[in-house]
Amino acid sequence: MNMIRPKADCDLCPLCRERTNIVLPSGNLESRVVFVGEAPGENEDLMGKPFVGRAGKILDDAFAKAGIDRESVMITNTVKCRPPNNRDPTQEEMSACRPFLDSELESRSLIVGLGKSAIRDIIGYEGPMADIVNKIQTVTIGGNVVNFLPTYHPMACIYRKFAREELMRTMSIVKEAML
Repeated sequence: MNMIRPKADCDLCPLCRERTNIVLPSGNLESRVVFVGEAPGENEDLMGKPFVGRAGKILDDAFAKAGIDRESVMITNTVKCRPPNNRDPTQEEMSACRPFLDSELESRSLIVGLGKSAIRDIIGYEGPMADIVNKIQTVTIGGNVVNFLPTYHPMACIYRKFAREELMRTMSIVKEAML
């Protein structure tokens, strides 16, 4: 897989002005399964790795309960720099990072979209999450048709039991796809 990376001094969008680190993918970069989050948070920005803060702990717990080794999948974000105040990335910011994201996704068999912003960026869906969660879609990336599984962002699971249940259902679907 031939992933392209942003330059260390990337200034393709305004997010470069406030970042500490560019947050690149982690885990198994050759995995056929990739989890895509919305944007790095404060801890991710500081460490330069996706899902290492509170959302990462929730995601790790879901992986563990499903019997999935975090290091067996690739984890990335739609944008590689933290938006100020953890706001959703703008269309301009997502578009600036899209070539990097596409290069990360084009050769996969399953992409898991974690949260509304990631789902919107990858498949253009703007409707209610409940209507799309855990319903496999297809998306064409780099000329390849790839399965896309939308689900709730781990932070949505804190106060919403149904979101936790759906995230666990997502993990069961992923586990089955990895066999």
